[in-house]
Amino acid sequence: MSLSAAGLAWKLTFQVSPIILTNGIAGAIPGGMLPLVSITQAAGFVTGLLSGSNVFDLDQYFAHFRPLPGGSLISQDVGHYPFANQATAANAVITKPLRISMHMTCPAQAPGGYISKLVTMSALQAALAQHNASGGTYIVATPVFFYTNLLLLDVHDVTPGGSAQPQRDWQWDFEMPLLTQQQALQAMNNLMSQISGGLPTTGAWSGLAPTVNQPPSLAAGSTIPAAANAGGAGVAGISGPQPFSP
Repeated sequence: MSLSAAGLAWKLTFQVSPIILTNGIAGAIPGGMLPLVSITQAAGFVTGLLSGSNVFDLDQYFAHFRPLPGGSLISQDVGHYPFANQATAANAVITKPLRISMHMTCPAQAPGGYISKLVTMSALQAALAQHNASGGTYIVATPVFFYTNLLLLDVHDVTPGGSAQPQRDWQWDFEMPLLTQQQALQAMNNLMSQISGGLPTTGAWSGLAPTVNQPPSLAAGSTIPAAANAGGAGVAGISGPQPFSP
């Protein structure tokens, strides 16, 4: 039974092509996105044309994905160190990175399935290695959530021992970092704008006051007790005997 247009779109988005490469090797592509299916299906598309099969049949595509149990939508931990007061301790949580794992099934399909699989997996490994080395990130689409700005941690073989085909099943592990490169760059730009604009920045400046009779900084007073600005600060020392006062 053929699927409707909505069913085909759902299957293509969440089963056939749920992983999208962003930035990295996809930086030169308009929009900065490269669907993984454009890599995995390149050799299969040519093989399908030569064999006369329907290249638009999604069931015949090289790889199919599904989310594995254990993916997180919210991940937090409670602080286990002393807090200032009970009210703070009651609401203190630590945000942790989100994790999502995808299961990829890619059986060799005749004719020429094993050769096509070797070529496809070799090209995929090279593309992923270059993408990761150039700082690329990923988007993973699941039926309940779209994970963005992900880092790829691992791709490893999880084929059951009794499988008729070796290296048929693979697990992809992703993690969403707490701070993305864009957020770090934005924070740096805000700080540089404040400095160039002459606005005061937070933080204590250590050291003595530059002129006489100005109060010293708290940092200098706490770390160098003898560095307080006395009335004679900045005046050259007087040589010779000094008057004795009992």
